[in-house]
Amino acid sequence: MKNTPRPMAEEKTGEVMEKIVSLCKRRGFIFQSSEIYGGLNGFWDYGPLGAELKRNIKDCWWRSLTQRRDDVVGLDASIIMHPRIWEASGHTSTFSDLMVDCLLTRKRFRADQVDPQSGIAYFYSGARDEATGKQCADPFSVLVPRGKPPESARKTARQFYQQRGLENPTPEGERAEPIESTTRYNPENGSLLTEPRPFNLMLKTYVGPIESADNLSYLRPETAQAIFVQFKNVLDVSRQRVPFGICQIGKAFRNEINPRNFTFRSREFEQMELEFFVRPDEVVQKMAGSVAGLADPQATAALDTPQTNWGWELWHKYWVEQRLKWYESIGLSRDRLVEYWQKKDELAHYARATVDILYKFPFGTQELEGIAARGDFDLKQHQQFSGKSMEYFDEEAKAKYVPHVIEPSAGVDRLALALICNAYCEDQAPDEKGNLETRVVMRFHPRIAPIKVAVFPLLKNKPDLVSKAKQVRDLLRPHLTVFYDEAGAIGRRYRRQDEAGTPFGVTIDFDTLGEKGPELKDTVTLRDRDSMKQERVKIDELAAVLVQKVS
Repeated sequence: MKNTPRPMAEEKTGEVMEKIVSLCKRRGFIFQSSEIYGGLNGFWDYGPLGAELKRNIKDCWWRSLTQRRDDVVGLDASIIMHPRIWEASGHTSTFSDLMVDCLLTRKRFRADQVDPQSGIAYFYSGARDEATGKQCADPFSVLVPRGKPPESARKTARQFYQQRGLENPTPEGERAEPIESTTRYNPENGSLLTEPRPFNLMLKTYVGPIESADNLSYLRPETAQAIFVQFKNVLDVSRQRVPFGICQIGKAFRNEINPRNFTFRSREFEQMELEFFVRPDEVVQKMAGSVAGLADPQATAALDTPQTNWGWELWHKYWVEQRLKWYESIGLSRDRLVEYWQKKDELAHYARATVDILYKFPFGTQELEGIAARGDFDLKQHQQFSGKSMEYFDEEAKAKYVPHVIEPSAGVDRLALALICNAYCEDQAPDEKGNLETRVVMRFHPRIAPIKVAVFPLLKNKPDLVSKAKQVRDLLRPHLTVFYDEAGAIGRRYRRQDEAGTPFGVTIDFDTLGEKGPELKDTVTLRDRDSMKQERVKIDELAAVLVQKVS
């Protein structure tokens, strides 16, 4: 039997997600924060493999922008900033979601995430406890599916009135009404929800020893505003000229109403944001004599090479394409991604255009990154609120203006989850006796795999093999993330690394020691995770071979 994996039948998406969550804990990708205390909803910790995966994601992103381009520089700003920044950006007044509460369980939902339902709504004007004579005049309503008896609505209503002090309530004033596609009821129990009301998503804190309004501040809900605030400082010291960008990776915090879908929607997360500053179209027109846009087929056919006459439309499309190519470079194929152009009524008030890059998660197609054409809104807001000029004098255009900005904004945690979901695979592969068994393998692209190579001595009770294996490990460590393992049968060790997503395994065997002849001495077995194929490689060539495969 050939030592090659066979694909397995597809599973239901819910089952797949359950297996992924289980693997994340079992293999040390992701843990529930504060787990021994019962956990804290919306917060997650990354274990050894998860920490390496996130670091690799951030390193790849950072290198692609700051080291492989001449027109982007980096910034690392503080999490807590002057509260007036959030007034200028609009976060203190508009950064909110509409929320609703279940009148029965008090569970909170985002109003736009309550699924429409149809059925029979039962309305009650109040309730009375016949034994005590006590009354409650609070109105209540329950939605039940068609065909379900009225008693199920009365049971829910009795629970509602019991919570309001009636020991044995009898609901009063019952009337029934068919309702279609309503979002006014809790999908979990049919209870009426409160009217939607705004809920500010920023987490408050206080700076200094006294908790007062004067010392009120916020944990930043995004990293972008620090880039706008430091625009002039970075411009002065970096010797950059518009068009150029400033990028940042950092923590952000949002007091999400209903964190869900594992790590996808969390209250603490990391962002990777780029603010790329471009000339306003009127300056381009004056400078180049025309403004190239999406309607120009010649310009759109050559998006890899920015031109002086590009207007904001082409810069926006350029960054959409750049971001899609980057996702492909770390293993997310285009058939797993969706490029969604927001409609006019979906755009933020400051945005001229926004493209969401979506990933097809097991729980649905969701946003990984947004690329927004934000105009000059942010810099002008900070100019107004701070009283400091954000204007830039363009020597080439001989014009002074406030630059416009294109903003690609991605979430590290969402991308880590997408890569984990994308990598997860089950196939069937032969064990050491040739019998097929189910193999769980994480098919990470080598570039972002947490561990690049695992090193194994064939047997741990042979000192010569162990010594040679440790020499190989030390030889590779300056170049790659290496994991050394000598415990258990070699097949079990391979399987453990398959689950960790390690793309390559190196085995030191008796051929390495030259016991079967000089021709294979100082060679090792190099195993590929996905194909399970093996080849012999000379030890002195091993580092170069692996670095080439990983890059």
